[in-house]
Amino acid sequence: MAIKNECIFCKFVTNEIKVDCIYENDNFFAFLDANPKVKGHTLVIPKKHYVNSMDLPDSLGIELLDAIKNVADYHFKDKSVEGFNIVQNNFPTAGQVVMHAHFHFLPRRKGDGFNMTK
Repeated sequence: MAIKNECIFCKFVTNEIKVDCIYENDNFFAFLDANPKVKGHTLVIPKKHYVNSMDLPDSLGIELLDAIKNVADYHFKDKSVEGFNIVQNNFPTAGQVVMHAHFHFLPRRKGDGFNMTK
């Protein structure tokens, strides 16, 4: 399990490692994924270190949804985007690799070749 001081996502939030932020509010930060599944694949992360969504306080729910909606607005400026998926993995068995809660925002385009079931 990652320790906060060693967490790469925490280093993005503190600007210790530079990433291009596409959205930020008081408690969340969004940036393009380094290994995108589709064009525009974005990660939305809490600024504080929480291991997974089970650790996120309920009080952040509205602000998280607002962050996701703002990321959607950002991507819908590209007229080829026709929809999106939100994916969130909790614990290694479910595919969580970085032990800092994060939400995958996947902008979808007709014929993008991405299949959620594979």
